[in-house]
Amino acid sequence: MAASLTGKKVVFVTGNAKKLEEVVQILGEKFPCSLVPQKIDLPEYQGEPDDISIQKCREAARQVQGPVLVEDTCLCFNALGGLPGPYIKWFLEKLKPEGLYQLLAGFEDKSAYALCTFALSTGRPEDPVQLFKGQTFGQIVEPRGCRDFGWDPCFQPDGYEQTYAELPKAVKNTISHRFRALRELQNYFLQPGSQRVLEGVPQLGEGEGAA
Repeated sequence: MAASLTGKKVVFVTGNAKKLEEVVQILGEKFPCSLVPQKIDLPEYQGEPDDISIQKCREAARQVQGPVLVEDTCLCFNALGGLPGPYIKWFLEKLKPEGLYQLLAGFEDKSAYALCTFALSTGRPEDPVQLFKGQTFGQIVEPRGCRDFGWDPCFQPDGYEQTYAELPKAVKNTISHRFRALRELQNYFLQPGSQRVLEGVPQLGEGEGAA
């Protein structure tokens, strides 16, 4: 019988305290793995979202020498053919939420979708990277709400009159793209046989991967 995953440590690649807080809140206490945040400098890959996530995860696992979880987020404007997409980080750094809204000033179509992909690696090169994805549809609007979490002020999810930034955390964390992706991750670990995923993988603290 497979060993329990309870207590297994997985490096979550992030230097963003807000993101870590949100992920931990969504996963809850019943998630079988313990996430250990670690900031890792990864190359800025280009390509399709899935390819970027897999490359990032493999490189992070190589550096950590153990199991890792990597998140990649896209914000896709339909009027721009899916851009900024996986390059939203750089668009946001240069334009801020106001500039993202202004990108669509000449377009009637303000629709967009947020895509979150979590990539999980056991740390063993021979094991495939597992992807867990979530999507939330909405509109790009003039920024409203708190400015401490990326592009949240300019994304208004469909069915709501508030932006991500204006929504209470308890509400956002049940509808967001991140929530939907993490739900897929949780469901994966509930499947028969999934508890074998990290069996035999060296744990942090047992080697150089400890942070």
